[in-house]
Amino acid sequence: MRYLQNRKNNLPTNNVDAMMSHPLEADIETNQTKLETLLERCSDAVFRKFVIGEQPPIRCLLLYFDGLVQRKMLDDNIIKSLLLDVQMTNNPKDELEQGDVLTAVEQHIINVAELDRISTIQEVIYHISSGDTVLLIDGCSQALVAGTRGWDSRNVNTPENELVIYGPKEGFIENLRSNTALIRRRLKSSNFKIENLVIGRITQTDVVLCYIDNIAPPQLVDEVRKRLQQIDIDAVLDSNYIQELIMDNKSTIFSQTEQTEKPDRATAHLLEGKICILVDGSPMALVLPVTFPRYWISPEDYYIHYIPASLFRIGRFLAFLVALTLPSIYVAVISYHQEMVPTALYLTIAASRQGVPFPSFVEAFLLEMTFEMLREAGLRLPRAVGPAVSIVGALIIGDAAVRAGLVSTPMVVIIAFTGIASFVAPSYNAGIIVRTVRFVFLAAAALLGFLGIMIVFIIMLIRMASLSSFGMPYLAPMAPLNMQEVTDVILRRPWFKMRKRPYQDGMKNQVRQNIDGKEQGD
Repeated sequence: MRYLQNRKNNLPTNNVDAMMSHPLEADIETNQTKLETLLERCSDAVFRKFVIGEQPPIRCLLLYFDGLVQRKMLDDNIIKSLLLDVQMTNNPKDELEQGDVLTAVEQHIINVAELDRISTIQEVIYHISSGDTVLLIDGCSQALVAGTRGWDSRNVNTPENELVIYGPKEGFIENLRSNTALIRRRLKSSNFKIENLVIGRITQTDVVLCYIDNIAPPQLVDEVRKRLQQIDIDAVLDSNYIQELIMDNKSTIFSQTEQTEKPDRATAHLLEGKICILVDGSPMALVLPVTFPRYWISPEDYYIHYIPASLFRIGRFLAFLVALTLPSIYVAVISYHQEMVPTALYLTIAASRQGVPFPSFVEAFLLEMTFEMLREAGLRLPRAVGPAVSIVGALIIGDAAVRAGLVSTPMVVIIAFTGIASFVAPSYNAGIIVRTVRFVFLAAAALLGFLGIMIVFIIMLIRMASLSSFGMPYLAPMAPLNMQEVTDVILRRPWFKMRKRPYQDGMKNQVRQNIDGKEQGD
């Protein structure tokens, strides 16, 4: 075994790039020279040269990246088989045609489950970069690629961002095939399709498109596939790259895809005719299309009884309104609409504001910014100290600000209650939307009171109504109104009432379960 040695590359960059598209040649030395030129200064590239057979010996070259392959599989199933197998030693090279050597090795010697042929330099680079091993044989213009991927990755653990009490505790990891297996294990049907794409000129990232044939609308699958194929970027390091590049409207805070790290949640969306996109190296799956009301639906709702689940869902929607508008309503009441507050309560608020040097808007803005900074600090700090710093920091800063007369006690209570309500959102995307739009409501309340709040609220609804997620209205099923589907948004519809899936144009199989002897497809 020897690692690729650094040697001077006299070829210009454009010739090196053009070399990637060259086909493999029958001469193994020519292929080795091209590959060594392309992999110059790649210390982890391994070139293993050896011979097989004796009458005469046949030169071979094994190529892989150290750290990406399963070394035991490589040693036992490939190298050992090639060097010790006696079948090739009884076949003189001059009695074999050009393709017969490759065929004999492919069919009788290498015992690896995944084995395929490739014919270009670019395919060689892609496969070894993905953890595969490539075998080149002198006299053959094709190469064999064996699936030996085996890099280190973390185990499947509980999701960190979508914790639940009931239901599965598994979460996606950074290994693409482990993630597809987590979904495949739940969908034991040949209709579950996984299409592979490679995106990124430099990273050559594996991206998979998951959907259930006959449930996902064909035009939706074609549109998503088309948008993915049109992406021309040098690198894709996370699923958010894909999200920003395929959205219908890219200049809006309202996300048009949903991110999840729970396989059961992705599976539930697939069963509703949606599409899931997984990116190698990312533990987050993209689900599309998505509507804003469904951001407030937790997967845990379907693992508990429908009555408490419905109550929790209503509480979640109320928490959304509180987190969005409570600080702005307080500022509007204090600044413009004092008559709406009972006199005793207003006198209490006025007494607490004695000596506060800032107007209510500045007071609320400062506390909101402090709360957001503490939240971000808690996320970025090590896990052992992050929660303690955020909680203790909030207590100390809030108490010190009140004692110093910089803010009033009611405002601290309002901001604290708002912060708690913003954590109720089961989707992180929904939380980001609320945290951002809340400042707009706050500024409008300071300028025009309740009139400003209503103006911003109407503008937000108009903006959301104008958006679509891959052809699906962003406020569906509330706008346009669909009474059948609304019953499973505001409330959690019981399973014995869920005969049909949420409908999408082009969906062929809408029946979820048979009720009263009705056959599927009725």
